[in-house]
This record gives sequence, C-alpha cells and structure tokens, in this order.
Amino acid sequence: MFAAALVAITGCCNCTSRSREVKPLVGTDWHLVQIMGRDVQKPADSYTITFGQDGRLNGVGDCNRLMSEYKTDDSRKLTFEYPASTRMMCPDQASEDEFLQMLSRVTHYEMDGEQMLLLSNGELLAIFEALPEGEAK
Repeated sequence: MFAAALVAITGCCNCTSRSREVKPLVGTDWHLVQIMGRDVQKPADSYTITFGQDGRLNGVGDCNRLMSEYKTDDSRKLTFEYPASTRMMCPDQASEDEFLQMLSRVTHYEMDGEQMLLLSNGELLAIFEALPEGEAK
C-alpha cells in the first residue's frame, strides 16, 4: 500500500529535473500541501510545522500556534505527544481541527526529496514540502 501511495505521489514526472536531496526532519520548516488525499492551497505562513532539536514541534494551523512533543527513531517511527494549539476561533476552524487530529494519528514518516510524508500504519495522511529558509513565520 505504501509503495502504491509513493508511486501515486511522485507520478510520471521528469525526475531528472527534481532535486533528490533529502531535507532533514529537524530544523526544516515544513508546509502542508496535501491532507487525507486533498490538495491544500494555503499561504506559506499557515499550516507549517518545525521539529526542534529538543523534541518539540512548533507550528501554525489556520490561525493558531501549534505545539507538541514528538518522538522519533532511526526506523522513522514518529509520534506526537499531546498536540495542542492556542484557542482563537479561525475562519477555517474545521480544517485546523482536521490538521490537529491528523497529527495525533501519525505513526511514522518517509522522506522524498523536499517532501515529508506523514503516515499512520502505512496509510498516507499528509504531505509537507520544505519551505525555503526564512519563508515561514
């Protein structure tokens, strides 16, 4: 199932023109581009996450700041402990709630060049792309 999802994601592109350099999980600003199979068209200052060296995740949803502790290992297992956010009512609150719920389901991740795939027991939950340095808030 994962292999099929990866093929569907990478599709029939001209792979020689794509960068194959894998971005590091920690320290990269990641921007959500797909959730539960649907494309996300949001500005670069929303729906972003950054993994800190200290085991903490920080980010922004639709309008709220997100925070969590995370655990990962060499086999790319990934879990988020108590994902939470500030409590402002957002214009698109349903999407922000879905974003937080998705994070709580993550069991592992995969990297594909400048993309990070979040999965739950082989099911693709979300795709993030690395933002150029300095672009995230």
